[in-house]
Amino acid sequence: MMAVLMMLVSVTALMSGCRSGENGSVYVYCYGDYFDMTLLDKFEEETGIMVIPDYFDTAEEMITVLENNATTYDCVCTSDYMIQRMISNDMLSELDMNNIPEIKNIGDVYMEKSESFDPGNKYSVPYQAGIAGILYNKTMTNGVEIDSWDDLWNEKFKNSLVMPDSVRDAFMIGLKKLGYSENTTSEAEIKAAADELIRQKPLVYKYANDSARDLLANGSAAVGVVWNGEYIYTKELNEDVEFVIPKEGSEFFIDSWVIPKDASNKANAEAWINFLCRPDIAAINFDYLYYTTPNEAALDLIDEEYLEEASVFPDEETINRCESLVTLDPATTELYSNYWKKVKAE
Repeated sequence: MMAVLMMLVSVTALMSGCRSGENGSVYVYCYGDYFDMTLLDKFEEETGIMVIPDYFDTAEEMITVLENNATTYDCVCTSDYMIQRMISNDMLSELDMNNIPEIKNIGDVYMEKSESFDPGNKYSVPYQAGIAGILYNKTMTNGVEIDSWDDLWNEKFKNSLVMPDSVRDAFMIGLKKLGYSENTTSEAEIKAAADELIRQKPLVYKYANDSARDLLANGSAAVGVVWNGEYIYTKELNEDVEFVIPKEGSEFFIDSWVIPKDASNKANAEAWINFLCRPDIAAINFDYLYYTTPNEAALDLIDEEYLEEASVFPDEETINRCESLVTLDPATTELYSNYWKKVKAE
């Protein structure tokens, strides 16, 4: 009886997970914990479309799934450089902007920056923006003043440092430390950055992405590399943490929504993107994520204290010190991958 009962529960759960709203579904693929989950029900109530979300940890993981046709998604949120690659590989469907009128709320500066990876803004709609920086617990850093990537090689942080578990993000740090571009194609520079990361490795407590902020919040680590959107969240859990954008500059990103070419529910995907572009929805997501919102119309709905926080809304000078990742040619991409394997193998 117990076995039969468990089977019925499993079948019921499967059927529930596969059901559609009255106007169908939209299968969404994005970074984990990247929107307020209450919005799923709100969207379905307003449109009759059910959102079925799935998550990935890195853009590299996402592109592998899509390139191998492991599964089909209607709407994907990913990073600027990966969108450039998807456009080059003819993997995306051109958006029908008639179905996304709320795109008018996205600030011109973000639409213009998006032109660098999506000329003409044909395939993507900006969703979140941000800058990588160093999050640290000021009670655990032994008096070290942190303002540089070089500080992540300080022996005082042995076994208390969290680094990104992502090839391009990790190499960005090594390259910026050495004064190189995060988009370099020089093998000598890539190797030099790998050597720095290998030299740093004995200090690393853990390579992590989404969980990095939690390790800083609970005191498991003293210093970590996170995106600026993680700062307010962590500060609310631990008032001893601070955030700094290193003086050498850092990585600036725009994450945007796109629709894969083989999407089965394109109109529903455009409805989802349009929904997220509304000022009230963007403000809800800001209060959940604390990332820099490209939605200018939402600023009137955000508390003034956040608008004045430089880590959340960095000034133009800070942004100008930063670079955005670009898609690299296959040979250079393989170089990064091979050197990253060496770093992880040491």
